Amino acid sequence: MTASLSFPLDRQGIATDAKIHANFGTAKLVEHAIARGEGKLAADGPLVVETGKHTGRSAKDKFIVRDAETENTVWWGKVNVPMTPEHFAALKADFMKALGEKDTLYVADLFGGSQPEHRVKVRVINELAWHNLFIRTLLVRPDASELDGFEPEYTIIDLPSFRADPERHGSRSETVVAVNFSEKLILIGGTAYAGEMKKSVFGILNYLLPTKGVMPMHCSANIGDDGSTAVFFGLSGTGKTTLSADASRELIGDDEHGWSDTAVFNFEGGCYAKMIRLSAEAEPEIFATTKRFGTVLENVVMDPETRTLDLDDATLAENSRGAYPIDFIPNASADNMGPVPANVIMLTADAFGVLPPIARLTPDQAMYHFLSGYTAKVAGTEIGVTEPQATFSTCFGAPFMPRHPSVYGNLLKERIAKGGVKCWLVNTGWFGGKATQEGIKRMPIQATRALLNAALDGSLNDSEFREDPNFGFEVPVHVNGVEDRLLDQRSAWADADEYDATAQNLVRLFIDNFSQFEAHVDEGVRKAAPHSAATA
Repeated sequence: MTASLSFPLDRQGIATDAKIHANFGTAKLVEHAIARGEGKLAADGPLVVETGKHTGRSAKDKFIVRDAETENTVWWGKVNVPMTPEHFAALKADFMKALGEKDTLYVADLFGGSQPEHRVKVRVINELAWHNLFIRTLLVRPDASELDGFEPEYTIIDLPSFRADPERHGSRSETVVAVNFSEKLILIGGTAYAGEMKKSVFGILNYLLPTKGVMPMHCSANIGDDGSTAVFFGLSGTGKTTLSADASRELIGDDEHGWSDTAVFNFEGGCYAKMIRLSAEAEPEIFATTKRFGTVLENVVMDPETRTLDLDDATLAENSRGAYPIDFIPNASADNMGPVPANVIMLTADAFGVLPPIARLTPDQAMYHFLSGYTAKVAGTEIGVTEPQATFSTCFGAPFMPRHPSVYGNLLKERIAKGGVKCWLVNTGWFGGKATQEGIKRMPIQATRALLNAALDGSLNDSEFREDPNFGFEVPVHVNGVEDRLLDQRSAWADADEYDATAQNLVRLFIDNFSQFEAHVDEGVRKAAPHSAATA
């Protein structure tokens, strides 16, 4: 049975007798998800679902087809792992066979990107209603006039029930995420984690936009009362979503953006926030979304009788998530866009307790820390992590960056220089010791917000600064509304010598990681490296 699509599936070579539910709205998709047993409604209205064993991205199961299009444009390595055209052809044939056997499919035609001249038309085909609701929530939703005549440029097919065959398909396991830039097709199988879809669109835009001179960014962004935009880079868990959802600032978006000549524009039309240990006191705007119809909650524990949520329970996943339309945040931008940035903030959650809560960066230091993309994993967030582990994710988003990091780094440096942008490094991690030491807590979010506000309103520039002896950047000595002790990690440690040793260990990790980029940056960026004891 064929539903009303401007560009039918059979014109894409997809033959199926399935009933096609095309471009359903939120209420219909929620109804279908519940009727099909895919999820349940919580007491206050959100849809609660479970993703099974995959509660996060399957980074080691992602592949890019290596062909004439990608041979010299993709940065091949541990992140961008090649798949042969022959293996993809077999995988595609089996996906098409699986589609043909489905009795129901959900199709959504959407935009990746809010700025019209830089967006891409994406069609997503799902076997699960809640997956279709998720991606419809996360991407930009066309209006009726834009759906009329909609012809997809890229297509994503997501079948959690599909099981890949490593020998036949060239995959690592039964789970596979295969990207073919030549055929403009992405196949996702063997995982019910919905985030794979949104990050696949991010990867598409990260591949396409640099050729147009547009900087793609794994960041959140918001606008102050003075009309100035702030961009927040950061890996998962560093505070991108939390810090951008500030009631005093207008939200552009929480995760993925482009920086063009005229605007910072959201790639998405929704937000995807961590739910674990979320509180109304610390994050009221995001907490309020857990009580809204239209929010999708992944792996959040719910009482089966009362349908009340327990956001502190990590039984199902430490990475419990909530997907909601961006307009659920009261002060969200109406058009998902803002002016080019006045401030760039690079967020890290330093579990070693070394980095200061805020530091001012020169343009060269900004590029150094952008290419480094540092944060740290702590016990409990990932299986087998019992001590702090440094994570360097190039451009604060290595898993989603198909091109060489220097492409993105040089774009950023050009835009910072062109706009006279102020740059800051903000540590939302642990203070006074390592995260694994008893009694050591994360930096209070109230203090982080106070420091950020001072940076964004310009008052922090008038403060007295000291040079950090390990990293060379400038750290404020006193900031109104923030305890002085929070500005000096070393003095807060019980053992200053232990701090020095830990700091030097972190410096060595930075230097070792950056060696891969030294040949691709100029002397100023190389000199922005932290100081090891051997060279100090």
